[in-house]
Amino acid sequence: MSLRKKIANSETFLNWVARRVAGYIRMVHRNTHWQRVGYEELDALAESGEPVIVVLWHQRLAQSPYFFPLDKASICSITSAARAGSMVGRVQMLFGMDTIAMSSHKRHVALSREVLGKMKQGISIGIAADGPRGPERISSTVPLIWARASGKRVFGITYSARHASEMSSWDRLLLPRPWRNEGVFLCREWTETVPRKATEEQIEDLRLSLEKHMNDITAEADRMVGREPWSSGQ
Repeated sequence: MSLRKKIANSETFLNWVARRVAGYIRMVHRNTHWQRVGYEELDALAESGEPVIVVLWHQRLAQSPYFFPLDKASICSITSAARAGSMVGRVQMLFGMDTIAMSSHKRHVALSREVLGKMKQGISIGIAADGPRGPERISSTVPLIWARASGKRVFGITYSARHASEMSSWDRLLLPRPWRNEGVFLCREWTETVPRKATEEQIEDLRLSLEKHMNDITAEADRMVGREPWSSGQ
């Protein structure tokens, strides 16, 4: 193994990078004037010990450690076992979140069993609906399957910031300026019900509904801070 690969796979190095990324996230949060909109119901459920499913877009991961009321309840995020996803998990753990890594070797049945086990313990689940590799803002059916199996409520959460840049990654990750900024966290429940015996056509309709819900709240958050909302033609 080359020296470069040894360094890249070093636990010490990876933890150092995770701390640097967490430091940036904290700096952004500290130096930004935030609005927190639509959290009343989620906060009440967290305080009562009722777990939920939190859905976000991969593009808005950069402030995800502040999406959920960690002072009231626990949440476990679903991340990729690949290097980038592993780093997301390391960073989120530094904020007190739990993580489950998805991998090509882990069967969906095993992953779902693990996720449902967490929810039975009263732990909420967070997932990027278009992760870990996209396409950008195309929702998977995974949150629907878990909502059907668990009967738990689904909340879409997003954020936006007035001063931010989009990376050239597949998801165009949004990185806020870490000083003198304005931002918003926006939470809104997706109120559709996933039938226990939903047909493939019903699942597809619900998937599109969740996708629209996420795009709508993200566009609303962008407008609240004066950003041009995303469009599929971009």
